[in-house]
Amino acid sequence: MSNEKKKELTPTQQEYQELANKREPARPIFQNCIRAFISGGTICLIGQAIQEMFVHWAGFSEKEASNPTVAVLILISVILTCFGVYDKMAQWAGAGSAVPVTGFANTMASAALEHRSEGFVLGVGGKMFKLSGPVIVFGVVAAFFIGILHLIFNPGAIGGS
Repeated sequence: MSNEKKKELTPTQQEYQELANKREPARPIFQNCIRAFISGGTICLIGQAIQEMFVHWAGFSEKEASNPTVAVLILISVILTCFGVYDKMAQWAGAGSAVPVTGFANTMASAALEHRSEGFVLGVGGKMFKLSGPVIVFGVVAAFFIGILHLIFNPGAIGGS
């Protein structure tokens, strides 16, 4: 909403806003950054360990192991979401748990769990994409435009070589 469309605050509301701003505790930005770094790094470390297991024990190449690794990470985050563990971890971790693919899976699973009482189609199916739908749309549109730019600046890529 632009500033022009916001309604004018009364003097009492302005006074309250100033008081609320003074009383609001300062956010520990540095501490939040450290927590996000540690948690995001730990998730990536776990993902790397899973990928190494696929490479060494299942005989996958590194490229072949990437897709099942992501699938296992998604499965782990959904299971942790179902037990309520991921949400507690995300409260501590902040953006560190929201940015990796596990955060995306948590968003989808949380919405599905919250609306399961409304039925599978209108509840789970309809509400599951409420938060994650814009992320999917943005990703697809961004990939489209990046692909177009790649073709414009690298026309030799059309031939498949």
